Amino acid sequence: MEDRWLSVEEICDYLGVKRDTVYKWINDKSMPAHRVGRLWKFKKEQVDAWIEAGGAAEHTKRNSDQE
Repeated sequence: MEDRWLSVEEICDYLGVKRDTVYKWINDKSMPAHRVGRLWKFKKEQVDAWIEAGGAAEHTKRNSDQE
């Protein structure tokens, strides 16, 4: 089993999102990321657990919630 640190580009490819989204999640939603010098690095397993726990979920009200 491969257990290496992923770069921003690799985590973007893995999740299918853009770089701006990853940086926003790090700053606004506490995405599990680690600074190594000037670079951000990620453990895939930590990111998977964060997503499964709802870390990347949009917290917007639905129309039915506003009634």
